[in-house]
Amino acid sequence: MRPGTASLVVLTFALLWLPVAPAHGATTVFLDELTWTELRDTIAAGRTTVIVPIGGTEQSGPHLTLGKHNVRVRALAERVARELGDALVAPVVAYVPEGGVSPPTSHMRFPGTVTVPVETFERTLESAARSFRLHGFRDIVLIGDHGGYQSSLTAVERRLNREWAAAPVRVHAVLQYYRASEDAYKQALRARGYRDDEIGIHAGLADASLALAVDPRVVRADRLKDAPRAADGTYGDPRRASAELGELGVNAIVRETVEAIRRAVRRR
Repeated sequence: MRPGTASLVVLTFALLWLPVAPAHGATTVFLDELTWTELRDTIAAGRTTVIVPIGGTEQSGPHLTLGKHNVRVRALAERVARELGDALVAPVVAYVPEGGVSPPTSHMRFPGTVTVPVETFERTLESAARSFRLHGFRDIVLIGDHGGYQSSLTAVERRLNREWAAAPVRVHAVLQYYRASEDAYKQALRARGYRDDEIGIHAGLADASLALAVDPRVVRADRLKDAPRAADGTYGDPRRASAELGELGVNAIVRETVEAIRRAVRRR
């Protein structure tokens, strides 16, 4: 091999092994992973739907982390946005109404739960929606992973849509996201022979399985085998929870949420 050829071969292999820089902003659907100029260009290109995922920081028994709702709604919002193809996902709203402080009520009886007044929560959503409208979004979608504040999403939708009646911008409270976890998902579990007292209403089989399917890091697998106790914040029985069962919920939530958003955008 001539000296010049050998140098060319070495250079070629060196270039092949150089790390390839990612195309920033090319694949993410998360608004906070973009620069402002990338976001400006994305909106200008027609991606004008933004999904506002709302979670909550609350106890979910000794086997699910306090941030379960936040992790879950972010992951599922990403699935929904990718399915839609023209949507972005805003940062998760992690502080929501969770009960009273003095005296502590509801989930506030457990350490780590964070609550805000209903009015504060609704004003936060309204302010976020005003920001998105200002910067060019036309469809602002609210989805919530927690049952306790669903009526607030509807209240925000009604107030802003009345105010913006003459504008080509709408807020959509997509309650189907939460209803799918309560209806279609639980029906699928019942069809497989699981009882309602096992499926549960909080931190039971349905809740734990959905968490396992979305991100198993939020589940303490060693605690799943413990007998459930309401005193620990568990209402149901998560001992037979599995990621496979959770996928039933993931599929139902994503499917029904995507369909609901498409219907809402068409109506606008």
